[in-house]
Formats: sequence, C-alpha cells, structure tokens
Amino acid sequence: MAPSFQWWTKESHRGTPVVVKMENPNWSMLELESPSEEDFNPNSNRNRNIGDKGRGKNAKQLTWVLLLKAHKAAGCLTSIASTMLGLGAAIRRRVASGFEIAAYFNGWHFGSSVHFQLQEYLLSTQFGVQSIFDYLYSRWVLIRVDYLAPPLQFLTNACIILFLIQSVDRLILCLGCFYIKFKKIKPIPKQVVRDIESKEGNAETYYPMVLIQIPMCNEKEVYQQSIAAVCNLDWPKSNMLIQVLDDSDDPTTQILIKEEVYKWQHEGANIVYRHRVIRDGYKAGNLKSAMNCSYVKDYEFVAIFDADFQPTSDFLKKTVPHFKDNEELALVQARWSFVNKDENLLTRLQNINLSFHFEVEQQVNSVFINFFGFNGTAGVWRIKALEGSGGWLERTTVEDMDIAVRAHLHGWKFIFLNDVECQCELPESYEAYRKQQHRWHSGPMQLFRLCLPEIYRSKIAVWKKANLIFLFFLLRKLVLPFYSFTLFCIILPMTMFVPEAELPVWVVCYIPATMSFLNILPAPKSFPFIVPYLLFENTMSVTKFNAMISGLFQLGSAYEWVVTKKSGRSSEGDLFSMVEKDPKHSRGNSLPNLEAMEKEQLLLKRKKKHNRMYRKELALAFLLLTASARSLLSAQGIHFYFLLFQGVSFLLVGLDLIGEQVE
Repeated sequence: MAPSFQWWTKESHRGTPVVVKMENPNWSMLELESPSEEDFNPNSNRNRNIGDKGRGKNAKQLTWVLLLKAHKAAGCLTSIASTMLGLGAAIRRRVASGFEIAAYFNGWHFGSSVHFQLQEYLLSTQFGVQSIFDYLYSRWVLIRVDYLAPPLQFLTNACIILFLIQSVDRLILCLGCFYIKFKKIKPIPKQVVRDIESKEGNAETYYPMVLIQIPMCNEKEVYQQSIAAVCNLDWPKSNMLIQVLDDSDDPTTQILIKEEVYKWQHEGANIVYRHRVIRDGYKAGNLKSAMNCSYVKDYEFVAIFDADFQPTSDFLKKTVPHFKDNEELALVQARWSFVNKDENLLTRLQNINLSFHFEVEQQVNSVFINFFGFNGTAGVWRIKALEGSGGWLERTTVEDMDIAVRAHLHGWKFIFLNDVECQCELPESYEAYRKQQHRWHSGPMQLFRLCLPEIYRSKIAVWKKANLIFLFFLLRKLVLPFYSFTLFCIILPMTMFVPEAELPVWVVCYIPATMSFLNILPAPKSFPFIVPYLLFENTMSVTKFNAMISGLFQLGSAYEWVVTKKSGRSSEGDLFSMVEKDPKHSRGNSLPNLEAMEKEQLLLKRKKKHNRMYRKELALAFLLLTASARSLLSAQGIHFYFLLFQGVSFLLVGLDLIGEQVE
C-alpha cells in the first residue's frame, strides 16, 4: 500500500524529538518527553513551557529525526498519483483562501502560455469584488513572469555554474587526499634528531639555533599554558631562545605575564619578555618588532605559537629536521588539534571545517604543489626565507597568508605535517567565532588586491600563477562565499515567491548533501551532526559574504581586528597530564593550585550552562530548510502554498522555542 500524505497531521510521533535552541553564547539541544502533536503546534501551551521539561543535550538525535522525516517524505513522493485526492483535501483544509488557490479555480494553469491566458482573462473580466481580486493577482503574475523571473533565473544559472566548479575542486581535493592515504605518502626528514641525553655511537646531532615567539594580547586566561609548554620543549637550552611578545594594554595582564616570565627565568629557561610602547600593526607589527632585535641574526629558524597553543615536548624534534639538507624549504607547518572540540555544538561544527582544512586542503596542496597558506601559528620558518620575502607586513589582517604568498612567489617550498599536532582551543561562543570568521574572510580579499600585480610580475611557473589567482584566491576565497550566500540565502528563498525561476533538485539537495558528506569524512565521529552542519554553514555564509565584500572594496570593517576570546579550558587538562607523565619538568611556583583547579573542573561539569543563539541565524536556517523542502516537493507536483504554510508553522514553532532559555 502506498504511503499516505497524512503523515504530517495524523502520525503519532515516536522516539525522542529534539528541539534546537540557539542562545548566546553556545548551541544546546533539548529533549522533549512524551512527544505528541502538541509539541509541534506553535499555539500549544506545551511549547511555551518546553524549557521547564527539557533535559539532556543530545544533538545526534536531531539529525536522525530529520533524516527519518526526509526518508518518509521521499517515500511519499513516489505515490503522488495515488494520493492526489487526499492532498487536495489537506490543501483545502489548511489554506482556506489564497492567490494560488484562486488562480487554480479560475483555470489559470501555469504553462508555457501563461502570459497569453492571463491577458485573455483580463480582457474578458467584469469588475466586481472578486474580479478586482483576480485582476490584482493576474497583474502580479504578469510582473512576476515578465520582470522578476528572467533575471532571477539568469542569476540562478550563473550561481549553479560556480557551484559546480567549486564542487569539482572539492572533489579533486578529496581524491588527492584518498591517494595520499592509499599510497601512504608522508614527508620524512633526511635525518632524525636523536635524544639529547643519548650517548650511543658518534651519530651526528642536528640542533640548530631556534627562536621561539609567543605573541599575545590581553589573553590572561591562557598565557600560563603556552609559556609552560614552550619552556618544556625538549631542545638544548643554549640553542633556544623564547620571546614572549606581549601587546596587552591592560596593566594587570602585563604584570601577570611578566611575573610568569621571571619565574621561568629562575627555573633556568632562556626566555625574555617584550612589550611594545607603540602597538601598531596588530600581530604583524608585534612579530616585525621582535624580528628587529639584534640577537635574531644568531638564529636560523623561528617557531611561532599563539597564546592558546601548547606544543608537545618533541615538537621541534619532529619539525626542525625537515630543514636538514633542504635549502629550498621555508616553512614546516604542524596540524592543529582541539582540546574543546566536544564542548558544545558550535565547537563540533568548527571541528568539522578545520579537520577538512588540515586533512584535505593543507595536506594535498603540500604534497602536490609544495604551497599552502600559513596558519599563523604552530609552524617553523627559516629566518632567511622570512626576511628574503620581505618580512612581516602590517598591510592586511592575514599577515600569515601574506608572508606565505610572498615566500611562494620567491620560489620557497612548504611542508605540512599531518601527524604532528599542536593543541589549541576553539571559540566557544558564537560572537567570538563570528568575529574570527570575519577577519579570516576579509583579509584574503585585501591581500588579493595587493598581491595581484606581484603575482603577474613574479618569475614562478605559469601554472603556479594560475593556481594562486584562480584556485587559491578567486575560487576558494571569493567564489565560495559569493555563490553560497547568493544561491542558498537569496535565490532559494525567492523561488518560494517566484516559482517561475526554477532550482534543480540536485542543486538544492543532492550535491550539497554529497559535499557535506565529503567535508565530514576527515572527522567521521561528527557524522550525526551533518544536518546542523549543513544549516549552520548556510547561515554563516551571510557573515562570510559580508566580510568578503568589506575586504574586496576596503569598507570600514575590512581592517577590524578583534582578539578571539579564550576560555582557558585547555590549560588545566594539559597541566595535569604533564605533571603526571613527566614530573621531572617541575614548574615550581608558576603552577596554579592543582587541587583548586580540580574542584573548579568538577563544578563546571555539574553546572548547567545558559546556551543562547541569535534569533536571526536560527530564523534564516529554518527559512532555508523550508525553501529547500519546497523546491524538492514542488518539483514533484506538491502545491506551493501548502508547503509554505507548513514551513511558516515550523518557523513559528522554532521562534517560539528560542524565546525560552535552557535552565
């Protein structure tokens, strides 16, 4: 028997439906007990008190519930012919009146001759109350067909082409990653550094002079962890100098960092404290000022770690040997790992994106092109290459990408080590993440404007120039935010009101689902979050598009730099593990009270959080979901206004639910 189309009204919901509540600063999930039809009714009193009955946080159930609904909807599409009568009855019950219904009963069939049919009807219409209504609607349809649909369809086709090009690029990157995994391709240094205390044989040792820089600015939550981790690097003290580059304008934070440096100096670490009086150029200005010190000429390499990064003790042993007998190598970049990736839904979604970035984009570009964008931290530079490429410049907010592009134009090569990880912290609040993404997407457009003449004049191979211009900048930094915002946030919702402009089903559903699946492959444990990830990426395209436009046209927010807020969660776990595993590296007085920190961790675990999210992001996510469902179902003959009614009801339920807070 064919499935019935009454599933949206008569089916008794079983299982545990999940309602998404987005509140500042994090995402959270609520489970509803004993679900019934009232749970999905926006006028029900049950939804007003849902916050009192919510318990637990299980985002995975959201994905499975939505996937089950999608499966049922797909089953219904196969039996449209046998259920048209039931569908018509449902439409008449749910939509008492409407323009499309009126048009249907007046015999206006939207085919290729719609323009002629409407004009013929207007000439024969006798004016009255009903006829005025019909006249206005017919005029709206004519305007829609003549003036709105053609340009919208043209823009749709252009975005579809860009979408396909970007999808092919993403697919090629994934195939390259599979090839690397299959062939087990891995950068191997020509000589592995033996242990410092080893006295076996007369093997040659390789301990060049390494300068380590820790730039920071008002980051009192995390300064201890980075300084402690760097001071415990397994490298000869005489061959290593640590620079703490403090740009803080808070006097209290300056005093705390300075005292921490003095404590480690008494422990025997070769570490110095630097603070700039004139704080120009943000991080680039800070690094440039440090490189101007007279003693830098005595060092061959420089390693950079942001304030929340914690390299393992063998970090230099795994990275520096790659420079041995490889004079063309300028940069060795390590992979980031995240200590708080499971903290909330927002950090889980960030982990999906960054896992794909490192596992696929950085690794493939390193193996096949010997070039990728420097990530600004957890990397080791050859100082000769750094200075020969022009050094740090303050002209953009992505100084790391800037120096990488200039070094590539000078013929230097890069290596990415996927198996060398450096722990750091993800932004746990949406506001911090949004500002970070604004800087990451505005800066590349600034850099593209500045570097385009340099790329043309450079002496590198033509295919490298083409890769920089068309793939690195245009396709991945400009086209991706443009088509994502235009196609899914403008065209897709507009097709609900201008149905003459058509979006193919494969553009709305199949290819985005495939691309999302490929994105999640490097982080397979995140598969249950694929639906929230898809919606979240579409809503974030608004922020990314705005940042891209501001950077491209040098608008007011193009040079905005906001230090990403840190919570300091990563420091506690690392301190415990390092003390337990390697008690010989004692921190003396620099260690905080471990017992107090353990108690604080327990209190944090027991304490329930207030998770809020911005209404506009959730509203846009629901609107895009509704538009996607409409495009899919209307293509199969489902009536437009019925689906619009369903989507608006779903949206109202979501907006009603986000008014509550998770207690």
